[in-house]
Amino acid sequence: MTTRLEFHKVDATAYQAMMGVENYVRKSELDKTLIELIKTRASQINGCAFCLDMHTKDARHAGETEQRLYALSAWQETPFFTPQERAALALTEAVTLISQQGVPDAIYEEVSRHFTPKQITQLLMAIIAINAWNRISITTQMLPGSYQVEAAA
Repeated sequence: MTTRLEFHKVDATAYQAMMGVENYVRKSELDKTLIELIKTRASQINGCAFCLDMHTKDARHAGETEQRLYALSAWQETPFFTPQERAALALTEAVTLISQQGVPDAIYEEVSRHFTPKQITQLLMAIIAINAWNRISITTQMLPGSYQVEAAA
């Protein structure tokens, strides 16, 4: 497999637009490990190898444990995640798979119990951003393995 297109080099303006959303998420009040859990879970659902490589590395760097990363695809069946994280992960799955059932009221109500309206907006932007990055990475066949946390920090 080879990379089809180097998105960031072909159109810097398009890349900067995506980075604007990414920078908003990075500067949000959401916990950094929660952001990485969201990014990793959406990337698992979407099958984005590049983003899985990147965000599991970033999650570890932010202090996430191996056990929780390994169990993330089965988060509903483990005791490893807080109620707040569970609400965010349920929202992540619903938004990522939005064509299947939309975002059910029960999921939104649970998110509303744990997050302020501003934080819900930030969650949505994090979920939307990673889904967009997944689509860019999969379409252009970005190759996993080369990402280094230190280079991005």
